[in-house]
Amino acid sequence: MNTLELLNKQFNYPFPTLKNPHADQLQEITENQWIDGEYLWLYEQNPDLRKKYKKTKTAHIAAQWFPTASLERFKPICRLMLWTLYNDDLYEESTSGDIKKIHTQSVAVLNGEISAEESTIPLGSMLASLRQELLQFIPQESIVRFTKMISRYFIGLETELQYKEKKVFPTIEECIALREDSICLYPFLQLTEVETGIILPQEIHEHPVIRRLQTLACHLVTYFNEVQSVVKDEATDSIYYNIVKVIQHERQISLEDACLEDLRLHNEDLKEFVTLQSSLPDFGIWQDAVVNWVHYMSMVLSGWKNISTKLGRYNALEFPEARELKEKLNQI
Repeated sequence: MNTLELLNKQFNYPFPTLKNPHADQLQEITENQWIDGEYLWLYEQNPDLRKKYKKTKTAHIAAQWFPTASLERFKPICRLMLWTLYNDDLYEESTSGDIKKIHTQSVAVLNGEISAEESTIPLGSMLASLRQELLQFIPQESIVRFTKMISRYFIGLETELQYKEKKVFPTIEECIALREDSICLYPFLQLTEVETGIILPQEIHEHPVIRRLQTLACHLVTYFNEVQSVVKDEATDSIYYNIVKVIQHERQISLEDACLEDLRLHNEDLKEFVTLQSSLPDFGIWQDAVVNWVHYMSMVLSGWKNISTKLGRYNALEFPEARELKEKLNQI
């Protein structure tokens, strides 16, 4: 079956699609100052792998998610996007036990509890730079909330690896729950504050409708991603936490039928997202800011479809080979 055709024709979003005009400039920084500069040592002996990372166009992904951020505010978002790519690939071939240490130290660096030098993780300096950049625009309380979402991502990553190590499938419900965290969208949703410059009070972040909207956004990106990456996941033995493969296993159906069930689940959650967005509770003086935040959240969904269907990482098998990553991890 043609998964790209299914994604383009059947996964549809009634939201606008905008793109940050600073995408090219930040992509140049990503490739020249970061991949071939600050973080060159990670893959210095492997120019082909660095080329693959450049082709992922992380700044262009971020540009669809944060279309109105100024150049200065856009930079930490792009650094985070590159970090998620490096971190995912570095530890996709790790063990669940190793992830605990990476998790603990990553959170400690982001919260300012230890320095990059005090950490023993390869991406410690990237996280320390990210923290300093974010603190220019958001307070420590927002950093703490953002870091909690990074922590959720690591918990999801660890759970994925446990299923992969045991070579067992979770239930569909378990898989949706762990992918909600491991898709790593929650941290990005918090950084809308960086883009808009408006710091919402904690009670709004804890409101059940706002929390549900974020959950639905994570689900929607995940359902889209699972169809998109099913070939990649089959190649890297990551089938145990791809929702499409889990559906196929649990229901004993064809891959095509599993993709269509994934689409059905996607459309159910999309309908709920649109309903909640159009009937938000009254947030008083914060109403306009909340409406705007949910609007930005919706553009993440349409933006992800717009950019990711053009990325070689998913569509032309332009992803780092598992063997290359495992060798690199053993060297660090």
